[in-house]
Amino acid sequence: MTSMLMHSLRSGPVSPARFGKSPVHTKKTLAKPNVKNIVLVDGVRTPFLLSGTSYSDLMPHDLGRGALQGLLNRTGVPKEIVDHIIYGIVIQEVKTSNVAREVGATGTSVQPSDSLPASIVCVCVFFVSCVCRSAAVGLIAAGQCDVVVAGGVEFMSDVPIRHSRKMRKTMLSLNKAKTLGQRLSLLGSIRMGHLMPELPAVAEFSTAESMGHSADRLAAAFGVTRVEQDEYALRSHRLAKKAQDEGLLSDIISFQVPGKNIISADNGIRPTSMEQMGKLKPAFVKPHGTVTAANSSFLTDGASAVLIMSEEKALALGYKPKAYLRDFVYVSQDPKDQLLLGPTYATPKVLEKSGLTMEDIDVFEFHEAFAGQIVANLKAMDSDWFAQNCMGRKSKVGVPPMEKFNTWGGSLSLGHPFAATGCRLVTTVAHRLQKEGGQYGVVAACAAGGQVFLPKYTYAQLARADTEYSRGATVQVFLVHSFGLFSVHVLCMKMTMCKSVQKHF
Repeated sequence: MTSMLMHSLRSGPVSPARFGKSPVHTKKTLAKPNVKNIVLVDGVRTPFLLSGTSYSDLMPHDLGRGALQGLLNRTGVPKEIVDHIIYGIVIQEVKTSNVAREVGATGTSVQPSDSLPASIVCVCVFFVSCVCRSAAVGLIAAGQCDVVVAGGVEFMSDVPIRHSRKMRKTMLSLNKAKTLGQRLSLLGSIRMGHLMPELPAVAEFSTAESMGHSADRLAAAFGVTRVEQDEYALRSHRLAKKAQDEGLLSDIISFQVPGKNIISADNGIRPTSMEQMGKLKPAFVKPHGTVTAANSSFLTDGASAVLIMSEEKALALGYKPKAYLRDFVYVSQDPKDQLLLGPTYATPKVLEKSGLTMEDIDVFEFHEAFAGQIVANLKAMDSDWFAQNCMGRKSKVGVPPMEKFNTWGGSLSLGHPFAATGCRLVTTVAHRLQKEGGQYGVVAACAAGGQVFLPKYTYAQLARADTEYSRGATVQVFLVHSFGLFSVHVLCMKMTMCKSVQKHF
């Protein structure tokens, strides 16, 4: 998966050279000689809402269209210069086989003609918008495009529910039956078991285990208590509420639900108390698990979109980009035991690739799938033992300072529409860097599935956000994403890794 930062400030083209001498306290640039600069101009998202609430009567492309139109309205990009739309979804609506085309073709000012292709990314990765953006970067780097719109949408209010395999086979056979007798015979073969539907699940196909089970086992392996998880989740909600009240979530664009009110804010931010959170029962491993609805990210509806250009094109059009995309690294782990440990493995790789250390980073944004997953990663990153025995490193990665970590909330509080979260993460990093005057930022995210044919495929992403364009200081952003690689394992409630890990943590 991939991600990036962008922002468009529509004034005359500005070059770093116009500032004369460089600022005294800027860190090194990550620009590479003879490599085209790719900039992230801007990013927006619809409000993220709990599934089954105000968006419940819509379809995925409605939300995607809202995000795309919001991006175009904010940037004012002429539709004639958009070369490609790349848009994704994880749980696909069967009626819209190419959601990217539907998003672009239905009721937006982009209104693609025959000359504007739209591609869909529909894979089992919870950061499809990141994959879309990496594809967009590839198109620009290869010289195929100069202006690409990328993003993702997820709509959990109306997920596809299938008939059972037996029922589907019977219905297909009925369609082929030529005589009344054949049809009656097939209808007579239907039993109660045929009527049992197949419900979608946030689970690994190879392990048949849900992410919640994986998070619960991971928390147990690293000795993460229920109290630690609840405390972190409460922190996320309180920080998100603070950011919301202070108007810091500026990537949100209002969305008009037909026949209803205009939606302008996320509705999943609910700061409560440790006492209230402590009353909830385990959601996955019952009765002794520690992962609950309160310390997990919730099912969410939402969409996001970003505008990506070559730097030359952006400056020629008068934009002030927020970010340069520089590099990326994928990291894959065993989906059974290390599905959610991607940030621990990916972060040092991307830092070493750029010649930086944890101390150089000013802003950290990690995806919060579960509070237990976050705390487990922080413990792993702060452990010399884990680095030496599990990562082949001489010393620990280092734990991010909490005063730099997810200070505007995260997926636990803001929501997690699978395919749209990547855009939110990187846009947040860009905005935080500008607000806090930072230079480097790291985004990390774990996700499911992907790249089944590659035994070891790495990817994490470096981006550089330059506020030289707006205030003379250099801002650089690193985006780090990782995902678990599918492999075949037998479902087991004990981690094969956790015996040795539990002895240490």
